Amino acid sequence: MKKILTSLALLGLVAAGTMAAAAQEGHQEAAPTHFPINEPKEMSWSFAGPFGTYDKGQLQRGLKVYKEVCSACHSMNLVAFRTLEGLGYSEGQIKTLAAEYTIHDGPNDAGDMFDRPGKPSDHFPAPFPNEQAAAAANGGAAPPDMSLLAKARGVERGFPRFVFDIFTQYAQGGPDYIHSLLTGYDQTPPAGMVIPEGTHYNPYFLSGVSLKMPKPLSDGQVTYDDGSPQTVDQYSRDVAAFLMWAAEPHLEDRKKTGFRVLVFLLLFGALVYMTKRKVWADVAH
Repeated sequence: MKKILTSLALLGLVAAGTMAAAAQEGHQEAAPTHFPINEPKEMSWSFAGPFGTYDKGQLQRGLKVYKEVCSACHSMNLVAFRTLEGLGYSEGQIKTLAAEYTIHDGPNDAGDMFDRPGKPSDHFPAPFPNEQAAAAANGGAAPPDMSLLAKARGVERGFPRFVFDIFTQYAQGGPDYIHSLLTGYDQTPPAGMVIPEGTHYNPYFLSGVSLKMPKPLSDGQVTYDDGSPQTVDQYSRDVAAFLMWAAEPHLEDRKKTGFRVLVFLLLFGALVYMTKRKVWADVAH
């Protein structure tokens, strides 16, 4: 009887140890092993597909969001004011917009640096004098430049989706990622996940469980003049589309040129085939 009780006790200890190990393993599995934790949502964009075009109204709203929110921390060093003509602005409007910015220029004839109003040939000025100052003002992490952000960001799509992307010309990974990131701040981290102090959880962030940037957008933050919804979702859509244009302003021309080349190759191939049939028609095989 004592042997039976001893055996049962040992079995109980083993079972308890197994359950504790399983619980500990489950707790460890709560920590993510890949980033982003959630894949970006695929959105519907006017510029998607082989015949997609930019919505200039959306681009203008996106520029407004960038100016009033994003430009406080993020630079756009590679975008000149004169290229805003592609958004539907006139030359006078571009001059007025550029003059709203102060450009640190020089040296002058006396060898001194000076400040002046912006000109259409200038680029969007950075909010900080250098990267070190940008990092110091943002908790040690310098905000990235937004000029090419929509092309530089994007989650790799596994098999077989990347095969279909070749034929659908899917190139919206960057805008999808930006939109998901900007709208993903209000989610609760999974149980057991440790969020470093001073950072903010976002399951769509590409490089970790959290990021230094706090939630940048809120409903009603930017006033639209065209009656569009003034929501975080709409702001995120608009600024993501604008950043796609900033990264690839000649997208429409590229697609038009590609379509013409394909049509030419099809016609040329048909002519070559008919010529071959004509030349070899009377030759004995």
